[in-house]
Amino acid sequence: MKPLAVEHHLGGASRDIYSVARLASEVRSVLGASFPLLWVGGEISNLAQPASGHLYFTLKDEAAQVRCAMFRSKRMLLGFRPENGQQVLVRARVGLYEPRGDFQLTVDYMEPGGEGALRLAFERLKQKLAAEGLFDAATKRALPPFPRQVGLITSPTGAAVRDLLAVLERRLAALPVIIYPAQVQGDAAPTSLIDALALANARAECDVLILARGGGSLEDLAAFNDEALARAIRASTIPVVSGVGHEIDLTIADLVSDRRAPTPSAAAELVAPSGEHLSQRVTVLGLRLADAQQRQLRTARQRVEASSRHLALLHPSARLQQQAQRLDYVQQRLAMLLGDHLSRARSRLHPLVRRLVAASPERRLSRLATRLDGLAQRLGRAHERLFEARRERLARAVAGLEARSPLATLARGYAIVTRPEDDRIVRDPDDAPPGTRVQVRLARGTLTAIVASDAEDGGATSSGPNALKRRSSRRPRSPKSPSDA
Repeated sequence: MKPLAVEHHLGGASRDIYSVARLASEVRSVLGASFPLLWVGGEISNLAQPASGHLYFTLKDEAAQVRCAMFRSKRMLLGFRPENGQQVLVRARVGLYEPRGDFQLTVDYMEPGGEGALRLAFERLKQKLAAEGLFDAATKRALPPFPRQVGLITSPTGAAVRDLLAVLERRLAALPVIIYPAQVQGDAAPTSLIDALALANARAECDVLILARGGGSLEDLAAFNDEALARAIRASTIPVVSGVGHEIDLTIADLVSDRRAPTPSAAAELVAPSGEHLSQRVTVLGLRLADAQQRQLRTARQRVEASSRHLALLHPSARLQQQAQRLDYVQQRLAMLLGDHLSRARSRLHPLVRRLVAASPERRLSRLATRLDGLAQRLGRAHERLFEARRERLARAVAGLEARSPLATLARGYAIVTRPEDDRIVRDPDDAPPGTRVQVRLARGTLTAIVASDAEDGGATSSGPNALKRRSSRRPRSPKSPSDA
């Protein structure tokens, strides 16, 4: 599962939100990087020994406790059987068990608590001197690559001095060696070692010093964990190489020395250059020197040849040739560019010419004239059709009017009787009682009459010589209809 890292923006600021897994992983990394491999002493409790072969327990003292895990590969190296309540000293790495988020120690080595006091004193002195900067690599001096004389500070009767002399003889037999005798075990050993170191510095006859003794228990190596000896080593004007005990042994003298060797023999290997190696190195350096000379000669020859070629290139005739060639190239490129330009211009011009011809006024006028002729013909035909339709409509209207006209009725012998006083048409005898003056309109002209009573038929008739008078004036005849014409 990948860590969840989400950025939220609140009030213009972003927040990096950790997932639990990411936080646990980063805390584990920080713990592992912040603490070196360290020694811790305490009492075992809650000891668990599952079938996997690992050991899980709690290491505690009167003030605190911490979970510990020792895996099977390290447990197999134990020389005793751990039990609850037992005082032990462990060498462990600080870490975090991520699934539960528990702070724990991963134990690489464990020993019974008999040496615990010495180990705790060692750790306290180590922390004190480290805080003062006595272990800083920047303050340590480099060893001379070819020492003129080597000094040995060790017991003159121990096995370590024999190993040192044997290795120095094998490495470089011509290298002079001076032994500064000292006790390497017991209560007087720190003072003896300090005195031997002071004597070597006072005589200043060696280029490097080896401080050595063979292996032993923590009590046996206690002299090399002395604070005064550590400060004397740092104060020495001659570089000091420590070769104390075996590879797994670590002393304060190892930490303050300019170089630490895992064993006395290894210290001699560090200090004395190998004669065979020197011989091989001289041979290799000779070959490298000859090689370098050959390379320099080749380089000088190449530089001379390059200079000659450069001079030939800088000759006026060569420059003129280059300029002439460049001029030919420019002319060819110019001709090619002009051709390309003309081709592109023609390709752009052809559509414009076609559009110009298509937009010519003469062609447009011709099209408009043709269109005008067509419209004129259509207008003439439409005019004729409209005139004929109007004539037919007029004839039908005249015929209808003539059919409905009262004049046509009058022409068939009918008359229209009206009363002159109100021009009212007489439709009923009651509308014209006897003695009523009426006008009778005929097809041609008008008659004026007075209505009289007729006893025989009970109707109103005109009688007497003055009963009916003919008007001298006539109405003009109505114009003939187009159909009569």
